[in-house]
Amino acid sequence: MTEAGIGRVLVASLHQAIADLLPSRLEFYENWLNPVGLRQGTIGLAPFNAVLSFLRQDDHHYPEVVALAGRYAAEWTMASQGGGRRIVIRLAPARVRERAAIALARRTVRRSYVGSRALVRLRHRHATIDLRASLFCNVREPVREPLCGFYVALVSRLLELHRVEARVECRACRATGDRSCLLDVQVTP
Repeated sequence: MTEAGIGRVLVASLHQAIADLLPSRLEFYENWLNPVGLRQGTIGLAPFNAVLSFLRQDDHHYPEVVALAGRYAAEWTMASQGGGRRIVIRLAPARVRERAAIALARRTVRRSYVGSRALVRLRHRHATIDLRASLFCNVREPVREPLCGFYVALVSRLLELHRVEARVECRACRATGDRSCLLDVQVTP
Protein backbone atom coordinates (compact mmCIF):
# COMPACT_ATOMS: atom_id res chain seq x y z
CA MET A 1 0.00 0.00 0.00
CA THR A 2 1.03 3.55 -0.53
CA GLU A 3 0.76 6.32 2.01
CA ALA A 4 -2.64 7.14 0.44
CA GLY A 5 -3.75 3.55 0.89
CA ILE A 6 -3.92 2.63 -2.81
CA GLY A 7 -2.73 -0.90 -3.53
CA ARG A 8 0.04 -1.57 -6.02
CA VAL A 9 -1.99 -4.16 -7.93
CA LEU A 10 -4.72 -1.61 -8.60
CA VAL A 11 -2.30 1.03 -9.89
CA ALA A 12 -0.16 -1.43 -11.86
CA SER A 13 -3.17 -3.09 -13.50
CA LEU A 14 -4.57 0.29 -14.56
CA HIS A 15 -1.18 1.33 -15.94
CA GLN A 16 -0.84 -1.93 -17.89
CA ALA A 17 -4.37 -1.64 -19.31
CA ILE A 18 -3.63 1.90 -20.50
CA ALA A 19 -0.35 0.70 -22.04
CA ASP A 20 -2.16 -2.10 -23.90
CA LEU A 21 -5.24 -0.20 -25.08
CA LEU A 22 -4.00 3.39 -25.38
CA PRO A 23 -0.27 3.10 -26.13
CA SER A 24 -0.14 6.50 -27.84
CA ARG A 25 -1.58 8.11 -24.66
CA LEU A 26 0.63 6.24 -22.17
CA GLU A 27 3.16 9.05 -21.88
CA PHE A 28 0.34 11.47 -20.98
CA TYR A 29 -0.98 9.15 -18.23
CA GLU A 30 2.52 8.49 -16.91
CA ASN A 31 2.57 12.10 -15.71
CA TRP A 32 0.43 10.72 -12.84
CA LEU A 33 1.22 7.00 -12.92
CA ASN A 34 4.96 7.39 -13.20
CA PRO A 35 7.20 4.29 -13.25
CA VAL A 36 9.15 5.33 -10.14
CA GLY A 37 5.92 5.75 -8.17
CA LEU A 38 4.70 2.38 -9.47
CA ARG A 39 7.89 0.62 -8.33
CA GLN A 40 7.98 2.30 -4.94
CA GLY A 41 4.23 2.16 -4.34
CA THR A 42 3.93 5.91 -3.85
CA ILE A 43 1.11 6.78 -6.25
CA GLY A 44 -1.27 8.93 -4.24
CA LEU A 45 -5.00 9.44 -4.30
CA ALA A 46 -4.93 12.73 -6.26
CA PRO A 47 -2.88 11.38 -9.20
CA PHE A 48 -4.99 8.22 -9.33
CA ASN A 49 -8.22 10.23 -9.39
CA ALA A 50 -6.76 12.49 -12.09
CA VAL A 51 -6.06 9.46 -14.28
CA LEU A 52 -9.62 8.17 -13.82
CA SER A 53 -11.04 11.60 -14.58
CA PHE A 54 -9.05 11.93 -17.80
CA LEU A 55 -9.89 8.35 -18.79
CA ARG A 56 -13.60 9.06 -18.50
CA GLN A 57 -13.13 11.88 -21.02
CA ASP A 58 -10.75 10.02 -23.36
CA ASP A 59 -12.92 9.07 -26.37
CA HIS A 60 -15.07 6.62 -24.40
CA HIS A 61 -12.19 4.22 -23.67
CA TYR A 62 -12.92 4.17 -19.95
CA PRO A 63 -15.04 0.96 -19.89
CA GLU A 64 -12.48 -1.02 -21.89
CA VAL A 65 -9.49 0.19 -19.86
CA VAL A 66 -10.98 -0.42 -16.42
CA ALA A 67 -12.37 -3.83 -17.47
CA LEU A 68 -8.95 -4.91 -18.69
CA ALA A 69 -7.38 -3.53 -15.50
CA GLY A 70 -9.84 -5.61 -13.46
CA ARG A 71 -8.89 -8.77 -15.37
CA TYR A 72 -5.19 -8.04 -14.86
CA ALA A 73 -5.73 -7.45 -11.14
CA ALA A 74 -7.56 -10.78 -10.86
CA GLU A 75 -4.85 -12.68 -12.72
CA TRP A 76 -2.00 -11.11 -10.77
CA THR A 77 -3.78 -11.64 -7.47
CA MET A 78 -4.42 -15.27 -8.36
CA ALA A 79 -0.81 -15.78 -9.45
CA SER A 80 0.39 -14.50 -6.08
CA GLN A 81 -1.71 -17.00 -4.12
CA GLY A 82 0.64 -19.95 -4.30
CA GLY A 83 0.28 -23.66 -4.91
CA GLY A 84 -2.22 -24.42 -2.17
CA ARG A 85 -4.99 -22.44 -3.83
CA ARG A 86 -4.32 -24.08 -7.18
CA ILE A 87 -4.71 -27.51 -5.54
CA VAL A 88 -7.97 -26.42 -3.91
CA ILE A 89 -9.25 -25.16 -7.25
CA ARG A 90 -8.33 -28.38 -8.98
CA LEU A 91 -9.81 -30.73 -6.37
CA ALA A 92 -12.56 -28.88 -4.55
CA PRO A 93 -16.27 -29.16 -5.25
CA ALA A 94 -17.98 -26.29 -7.06
CA ARG A 95 -19.44 -24.70 -3.91
CA VAL A 96 -16.03 -24.46 -2.26
CA ARG A 97 -14.54 -22.92 -5.42
CA GLU A 98 -17.39 -20.37 -5.57
CA ARG A 99 -16.84 -19.32 -1.97
CA ALA A 100 -13.05 -19.21 -2.40
CA ALA A 101 -13.37 -16.97 -5.47
CA ILE A 102 -15.79 -14.58 -3.73
CA ALA A 103 -13.58 -14.47 -0.61
CA LEU A 104 -10.53 -13.65 -2.73
CA ALA A 105 -12.49 -10.92 -4.56
CA ARG A 106 -13.45 -9.46 -1.20
CA ARG A 107 -9.82 -9.39 -0.03
CA THR A 108 -8.67 -7.90 -3.34
CA VAL A 109 -11.20 -5.07 -3.06
CA ARG A 110 -9.99 -4.38 0.48
CA ARG A 111 -6.36 -4.32 -0.65
CA SER A 112 -7.04 -2.10 -3.67
CA TYR A 113 -7.83 0.90 -1.48
CA VAL A 114 -7.69 1.11 2.30
CA GLY A 115 -11.18 2.63 2.50
CA SER A 116 -12.87 0.10 0.19
CA ARG A 117 -14.95 -2.80 1.44
CA ALA A 118 -16.92 -5.53 -0.24
CA LEU A 119 -19.85 -6.75 1.81
CA VAL A 120 -20.99 -10.11 0.47
CA ARG A 121 -24.32 -11.89 0.82
CA LEU A 122 -24.36 -15.45 -0.48
CA ARG A 123 -27.57 -17.34 -1.13
CA HIS A 124 -27.73 -20.58 -3.10
CA ARG A 125 -25.70 -19.88 -6.26
CA HIS A 126 -26.32 -16.15 -6.01
CA ALA A 127 -24.20 -13.45 -4.41
CA THR A 128 -24.67 -9.75 -3.93
CA ILE A 129 -21.52 -7.71 -3.44
CA ASP A 130 -22.00 -4.28 -1.91
CA LEU A 131 -18.93 -2.16 -2.71
CA ARG A 132 -18.14 0.62 -0.28
CA ALA A 133 -15.86 3.57 -1.09
CA SER A 134 -15.03 2.58 -4.65
CA LEU A 135 -12.36 4.87 -6.07
CA PHE A 136 -13.83 4.44 -9.54
CA CYS A 137 -17.19 5.92 -8.50
CA ASN A 138 -15.95 9.20 -6.97
CA VAL A 139 -17.55 11.78 -9.23
CA ARG A 140 -18.78 15.31 -8.59
CA GLU A 141 -21.90 15.00 -10.72
CA PRO A 142 -23.87 11.79 -11.40
CA VAL A 143 -23.06 10.07 -14.69
CA ARG A 144 -25.33 8.04 -16.97
CA GLU A 145 -23.40 4.77 -17.05
CA PRO A 146 -22.07 2.80 -14.03
CA LEU A 147 -18.33 3.14 -13.41
CA CYS A 148 -17.85 -0.17 -11.56
CA GLY A 149 -16.38 -2.00 -14.57
CA PHE A 150 -13.12 -2.71 -12.77
CA TYR A 151 -14.90 -4.67 -10.05
CA VAL A 152 -17.23 -6.47 -12.46
CA ALA A 153 -14.21 -7.66 -14.46
CA LEU A 154 -12.24 -8.50 -11.30
CA VAL A 155 -14.99 -10.70 -9.84
CA SER A 156 -15.79 -12.30 -13.23
CA ARG A 157 -12.17 -13.21 -13.88
CA LEU A 158 -11.58 -14.53 -10.35
CA LEU A 159 -14.63 -16.79 -10.70
CA GLU A 160 -13.38 -17.93 -14.08
CA LEU A 161 -9.92 -18.69 -12.65
CA HIS A 162 -11.64 -20.77 -9.95
CA ARG A 163 -13.47 -22.71 -12.69
CA VAL A 164 -16.86 -21.25 -11.77
CA GLU A 165 -19.23 -20.18 -14.54
CA ALA A 166 -21.09 -17.07 -13.50
CA ARG A 167 -22.63 -13.87 -14.76
CA VAL A 168 -21.58 -10.68 -12.96
CA GLU A 169 -23.50 -7.46 -13.48
CA CYS A 170 -23.51 -4.03 -11.92
CA ARG A 171 -26.99 -3.57 -10.46
CA ALA A 172 -26.39 -0.15 -8.85
CA CYS A 173 -23.57 2.40 -8.86
CA ARG A 174 -22.82 5.39 -6.63
CA ALA A 175 -21.59 7.32 -9.65
CA THR A 176 -25.07 7.19 -11.20
CA GLY A 177 -26.70 8.48 -8.02
CA ASP A 178 -27.45 5.20 -6.23
CA ARG A 179 -26.70 4.85 -2.50
CA SER A 180 -23.98 2.25 -3.08
CA CYS A 181 -22.41 0.07 -5.74
CA LEU A 182 -24.01 -3.38 -5.99
CA LEU A 183 -22.73 -6.28 -8.06
CA ASP A 184 -25.03 -9.17 -8.80
CA VAL A 185 -23.31 -12.57 -9.19
CA GLN A 186 -25.40 -15.41 -10.62
CA VAL A 187 -23.58 -18.75 -10.73
CA THR A 188 -24.52 -21.03 -13.61
CA PRO A 189 -25.29 -24.57 -12.41
